[in-house]
Amino acid sequence: MNRSQELGTRPMGQLLAKMAIPASVGILVMSIYFIVDTIFVGRWVGTLGIAAITVVMPITFFISSIGMAIGVGGSSIISRALGADNNRKACHTFGNMASLTLLIVMTVLLAGSFFKEPILTLFGANGDIMEPAKVYFDIILVSVPGLAWAMMSNNVMRAEGRPKMAMLTMMVPAIANLILDPILIIWLDMGLAGAAWATTISYYLSAIFALWFFLSGRSELHLYRSSMILEAPLVREIFSIGFVTLARQG
Repeated sequence: MNRSQELGTRPMGQLLAKMAIPASVGILVMSIYFIVDTIFVGRWVGTLGIAAITVVMPITFFISSIGMAIGVGGSSIISRALGADNNRKACHTFGNMASLTLLIVMTVLLAGSFFKEPILTLFGANGDIMEPAKVYFDIILVSVPGLAWAMMSNNVMRAEGRPKMAMLTMMVPAIANLILDPILIIWLDMGLAGAAWATTISYYLSAIFALWFFLSGRSELHLYRSSMILEAPLVREIFSIGFVTLARQG
């Protein structure tokens, strides 16, 4: 019995526990992640470091929201396709999600590179905050591909009925950041740059873990070159479901 069949046959109580508990743990771990980051920066970098993170954090949330929107929209289509035993459509949707994520990542990287100062000013960087915000932003910009892929993949795993794998995708960066923060900020004396690199490395570890899941044969979904060719109707459906869902929640 595959995962999609299991979701249609197992008792509702068991399914709720199986899906909800890992999701709750994952969210809790990510909350702790931000708290730990703030503690280390506040104690060993100072108030300017916290101010710089505060400026850049909404940009990080924006990027993760885009990844989530693609993930939520595409996962809705994937779960319906798997429920109908249409693995081909599910894989094609996954391929389009990967291509959309790549295109948006490239757009964000270009915008961040060419319009760095106006973006930071828009989010409140001025005076003494601008320079540390630039330092943090430049490094966090490197994390964009990893962050977007991890957020998108997390939702796909849930659509497949793999909540534990989705939970691990969220736990990997949190645990990695907890280990890397003291190493880079304190022991290597990298300060704010150390905090940014800890975050960036953590996001990439999460992305690598997600990629390993899809390439290792543990997933019902597979990436094919043909599936990554964007189809306008499918893209519209992904965006309409994903962004409307996030807008209602936000």
